[in-house]
Amino acid sequence: MVAFGTALFSLSQLGCQPIATGNRLTVASAGKISSLDPAQASTVNTIQLLSALGDPLYSLDGNGELIPRLAEASPIVSPDGLTVTIPLRRDVLFHDGTRFDAEAMAFSLRRFLEIGTLSYVVGGRIRSVEVAADHQLVLRLSRPSTSLEGLLTSVNLTPVSPTAYAQHRDGFLHDRFVGTGPYRLTDFSEHQQRLEPFEQYWGEPPANPGLDLITLSNSTALYGALRSGEVDVLLSPSIDEDQRHALHEKAQEGQLLEAIGPATEIGYITLLSNVSPLKDPLLRQALALSINRQEISERVSYGLRRPLRSLVPPSISGARSSSWPAHDPTAARALLNAAGFCSGQPLRIPLTFRSNVPADKLLALTWQAQVKRDLSDCLVLELDGVESTTIYRQLGEGAFKAVMLDWRGSYPDPEAYLTPLLSCSSPQGDVCLEGEASISGSFWSTKGLQETLNRSDRLRGAERNRELQRIETITAKGAAYIPVWLEAPRAWSQTSLEQPRFDGSGHLLLAQLRELS
Repeated sequence: MVAFGTALFSLSQLGCQPIATGNRLTVASAGKISSLDPAQASTVNTIQLLSALGDPLYSLDGNGELIPRLAEASPIVSPDGLTVTIPLRRDVLFHDGTRFDAEAMAFSLRRFLEIGTLSYVVGGRIRSVEVAADHQLVLRLSRPSTSLEGLLTSVNLTPVSPTAYAQHRDGFLHDRFVGTGPYRLTDFSEHQQRLEPFEQYWGEPPANPGLDLITLSNSTALYGALRSGEVDVLLSPSIDEDQRHALHEKAQEGQLLEAIGPATEIGYITLLSNVSPLKDPLLRQALALSINRQEISERVSYGLRRPLRSLVPPSISGARSSSWPAHDPTAARALLNAAGFCSGQPLRIPLTFRSNVPADKLLALTWQAQVKRDLSDCLVLELDGVESTTIYRQLGEGAFKAVMLDWRGSYPDPEAYLTPLLSCSSPQGDVCLEGEASISGSFWSTKGLQETLNRSDRLRGAERNRELQRIETITAKGAAYIPVWLEAPRAWSQTSLEQPRFDGSGHLLLAQLRELS
């Protein structure tokens, strides 16, 4: 265990005043946590924290197998696929001492359905939630859904105590959390949280005496804190690429431990498809052909982020890794030339990147340089850095011609990647007037796409894989999205700890962190 003491000068200079920890472990990451409500949680940091404070109905092990958690056994699905019965554990308590049962689970699910900001997580699949017995929950579905099992692993559906949330049935509770997990929250601020083991936890108790989670926005401070021994564990999101690579090298040399989770985060570019000039699909296809993913991966991330030509991570069942075309500047030039560009009249496209995400700017600069080298007389990328919260707020207003984003499905299933980008409740030709595709900033749809999405979620096995591949092929041709790379979560720890591990959903197993004996 690394003592806090006076060594935390660099952290205190940045406004994070650590609590004295004794034998507790300190886990650091970037950013801040503004709300602990699972009905609102969307950031990686918040989801990671909630995974230690609460339990889902099911989880995935390292092999992607469904493991009952608060459920007692696998879900039972009716022959028509519209009724799902879930038997629940009988030995679970909330952190406030009240019992977990079917009524409590129903309260939490109904609350999420009513106020949850991430509507795509459920996608209209759950029509009603019923209590069949004290420890038996029944879900009535609006349509059969083979991805429902994955949905039931989502941290967003973590149950909360109906007693503690009685006054927040219709509103969010931001600054505290009362769940069933291995830790209970004893102190909370946006930049620091204290976790104590929950003595009445139903499962295996934490392997450590408690955790202090601290968050900073400064990558250099995070890097320095780990290297100097001021923190025990560092999570990878928002660490600068040079420092990420340096930590990877230190781990290779045996100076640190490195844990790598399943690669579930995609980096991609959204193109505004409902107005000129990118209303023309041939111009969008030209942009897709102009990007050299392998070069970007090597130059930006030293190869730690893998090139991606799919919207679904290849490790997830049904994914296809090569739906989008490879780098081909000759083909891109032909398309641009046919559209009346080139020969001194290049297509000029403003490319927006998140100014507070270090990798975005490097990606933008590298792609811009590729285009200048290969297609300077046909295409010009004009870079514009905008803070991420502004981008997210204006995305659905069609404010950006081309914008760089990333996405991590709330559960590991192709539906959790395709539906949030492609679902459209009101398509008109190749334009989405209302739905997730418009919220995502592309406004793209095409005839029959929504029906194909719904059909794929009723199928299993090889049939489903073929339908999912068809969706990706159609989407690649539409070229309103350009997948660029795939990222796996990483964590680095001091060598005084046992090797950290991730679960099958990409959450670091905080309760398994322990010092070497």
